[in-house]
Amino acid sequence: MTAMKTSRLSWGAAALLLMLPPADTGAQTAPSATPSTVDYSRAESWLCRPGRNDACAIDLSTTVVRADGSTSIEMWNGSSPPPIDCFYVYPTVSTDPGANSDMTPNEAELRVVAQQFARFGSVCRTFAPSYRQVTLAGLRTALGGGGVPDLGTGMAYDDVRAAFRHYLANDNDGRGFVLIGHSQGSFILTSLIRNEIEGRPEQSRMVSALLLGATVTVASGRDTGGSFRSIPLCRSATQTGCVVTFVSFRATAPPPDNTLFGRASEPGEVAACTNPAALGGGSAQLHAYLSGSGTTIVGGRPAPEWVAGGPTVETPFVSVPGLLTAECATNDHATYLEVTVSGDPSDPRIDDIGGDLTPQWGLHLVDVNVAMGNLVDIVRQQGAAWGRR
Repeated sequence: MTAMKTSRLSWGAAALLLMLPPADTGAQTAPSATPSTVDYSRAESWLCRPGRNDACAIDLSTTVVRADGSTSIEMWNGSSPPPIDCFYVYPTVSTDPGANSDMTPNEAELRVVAQQFARFGSVCRTFAPSYRQVTLAGLRTALGGGGVPDLGTGMAYDDVRAAFRHYLANDNDGRGFVLIGHSQGSFILTSLIRNEIEGRPEQSRMVSALLLGATVTVASGRDTGGSFRSIPLCRSATQTGCVVTFVSFRATAPPPDNTLFGRASEPGEVAACTNPAALGGGSAQLHAYLSGSGTTIVGGRPAPEWVAGGPTVETPFVSVPGLLTAECATNDHATYLEVTVSGDPSDPRIDDIGGDLTPQWGLHLVDVNVAMGNLVDIVRQQGAAWGRR
């Protein structure tokens, strides 16, 4: 990928994420002096590591709300021992006042780990480094001065690279690994794959990469080219060494002409889309894990009530089988994951899953939530397939 292309993709993520409301984390204090490097041998440099009581060791219980309005509770159980590892880089959520965040996680970082990553602990050991990401304030300052921050380089990238190198040297021990990112996290991981993995021995251990909420490109008519030279898109859940990627929009609100996702900037390339519910193509049901009533989704939005006049959802998450279907689609402006919400009038569940802001956003706030169950299942199957190798 050229430098110009990376810059344009970063602009898309920055423009969207500037619109995220800050989480209410209380009064901010002035950041301390920024160290030149982060020591990832220190336990506090990680949000998640195996065997700890940390950001991934949380209540993931889920209320299953069926089409007739009846409910049941689904408890979460981890895998022991997990066959592979997952390495996660979270999106732009920091409300710290500087251009880059400090290394002290606040409520926003903890919340996004709960929403996007902790559930993968059922299929892999979880590694999630803290990193000095470009903050919401940093994006506002850069864009206000006419600059376009490149979310795939700089301090944030250097931190993630250092964390990944530390993981490989001290924790991996030849195990397969899955890279998982959303938005800024996906831009960073795209750069990491190009610079540290593709064409190197580490590529043989990459089970897959889930690069969500960011535009990954391929050569037109192919599953490679564009963002990566040789790493293909995943077309089945037993394929390994491949990429799962999508940006999601409602079927009733497809990408507009000024969309910020799903469009390639280089001639001969197109945005990639792999449907997590049907990697081989076509339409299929999404297995979503959305925020339960009274909790908040990524971006600080309150979760809705799920059944009008029905029982209160008291668990952190809710699952709504049969409510959502998805298919990769292309219109005049973008290639994207088209999410359809059932409009069956006999279904007492609400039809509003949240995640919308402006048309350019699509369902960016819930990209990961709407397909969480599918993504976990993909990683489960890929891990088994990698082990059989």
